[in-house]
Order: sequence, then structure tokens, then C-alpha cells
Amino acid sequence: MHRSLIAVALLLLAPLAAAQVYKWTDAGGTVHYSEAPPAQGTKYVKVTTTGRVEPLVAPAPSVAAENRETAAAEPAQPMADTPENRGKLCESLKSNLAALQGSGPVVMQQNGKAVALDDAQRKQQVASAQAQYDQFCQQGR
Repeated sequence: MHRSLIAVALLLLAPLAAAQVYKWTDAGGTVHYSEAPPAQGTKYVKVTTTGRVEPLVAPAPSVAAENRETAAAEPAQPMADTPENRGKLCESLKSNLAALQGSGPVVMQQNGKAVALDDAQRKQQVASAQAQYDQFCQQGR
């Protein structure tokens, strides 16, 4: 009798010990799972161990999200050619080249869908990024 009460108590407490997992997709299209929620402003869902996915209330829009929405509504304006902006561009081009020249798969957003690049597309992207790097990031400028 005593053991059956303990077993019933453990069964009743089991749902309380269920793990909480958060799922989100980053800007590069990679899906992440974590026990901790992502950075504020990132859209995510709470996944329970029962297999259900419960959407949470959308997080408050961040300043970056508002800027993206505004940028989508207005035509793109050229950025000022300042040392700070050029440095950001060069860092971005360096990281893109490293990813493209690496051995791992490269996924890009095309028409709102994540698409893995094949060898020809990868070579084209490497050539484009290298040409931009040569044009904007060489020391002589």
C-alpha cells in the first residue's frame, strides 16, 4: 500500500518536472533549440516534452525590427562612406568569405525560403564577395 501511494505521487508530480525547450530560427536560417529563451526581440516558440508546440505572445518589437519594417516600406538609401560603415562592411565580407570558403553547407534566403547553395552558386558568391572586398576593403583606399 505504501509503495503504491509513492508511485501515484511520483506520477502526479512527473508533469511538473517536464523540460522546457525554446525553438527559434536565426537570420541565417539555422534552427536553434535551447533550455534558455533567445535574446529579447527574437521570435520563438516554447516546445513541451509532450510534443506540442505552444506559440508564445510575440515579443515586443525591438528597435532593429522597427528599423527593418521601416526600411522595407521605404526605398533603400545609400549609406554614407564613413570609416565606421566601411569597417562594418569589410567585417561582414570577411565573415561571408570565410563561410563560403569553408567546408560546411551554406544556406541563403531566396524568395523567403532557405536554400542550400550548390558548388556553382557557392563559387559565384565567393567571386562576388571577393570582388566587393577587393573594391572596398583594400588598404590603399
